[in-house]
Amino acid sequence: MEGKIVVLDDLKHHSKTVGLKQTMKALAANKVRVLYIAQDAEERLVSKVLDACNNKEIKICKVESMKLLGKKCGIDVGTAVAAIIDD
Repeated sequence: MEGKIVVLDDLKHHSKTVGLKQTMKALAANKVRVLYIAQDAEERLVSKVLDACNNKEIKICKVESMKLLGKKCGIDVGTAVAAIIDD
């Protein structure tokens, strides 16, 4: 997986998707600008999301854990993926 550990404050200030279903819909609609993937997410989920990113100019960022990504998205549970999207 490409990317780097990043600061997640952008998730607080922009429109976003949280979770696999919402993020996959946004990817299909070409709305994703930045994709966040938790390092401890299941590989099959990560592969599915990365396949959907093929041939698209999307910044991909790794996040330390699902728990941290969920917290930064404002939810009380972990999430494997989240994305900043165009309004």
